[in-house]
Amino acid sequence: MNNLGTQPLQTERLLLRRFQPEDAQAMFDNWASDPEVTKFLTWPPYQSPEDVRRYLTNLAGEYRQEERYTWAIVLRELGQPIGSISVAHQDLRVNSAEVGYCVGRAWWGQGIMTEAFSAVLDFLFDRVGVNRVTAQHDPENPASGRVMAKCGLRKEGVLRQSVRCNLGVRDVVCWGILRSDRPVGKQLV
Repeated sequence: MNNLGTQPLQTERLLLRRFQPEDAQAMFDNWASDPEVTKFLTWPPYQSPEDVRRYLTNLAGEYRQEERYTWAIVLRELGQPIGSISVAHQDLRVNSAEVGYCVGRAWWGQGIMTEAFSAVLDFLFDRVGVNRVTAQHDPENPASGRVMAKCGLRKEGVLRQSVRCNLGVRDVVCWGILRSDRPVGKQLV
């Protein structure tokens, strides 16, 4: 793997970029304070924009690490972040990366996450050189699984009572894709 750090990526509707301190209010308003968005996540809803600002300050320091991949998903027409996508875990022994994501409720069902995840897959396979990308979702969140399927991931199984999220200890549905499973990536802009 050739870790490059969080690089800007562009799609037709989106800019994926590093978070900036001035994103705190938009992040708070658009998704991070919403208990419905964070229901299946491992972190609770943020209580204030100041809490988000502290997180973003810590993240700014982490961006110095080339193995850190956390993108703000910016809808170009809006000009502000509406969600995030990141590599939650890497295993350098097998060149794999686990991706996690969330997007504000106002943008659910519009193909935005599929577009963002597809761009991240292209980047990870074509530029970073990963061999395997995985993702997982709660069985009660099938919309997340549909994103994974649309991006070419295959359902690999269910790990029973293997993760703690805001709903407690839960099962997760595991998905994966190998570089050899994916057609040649589209050219990144």
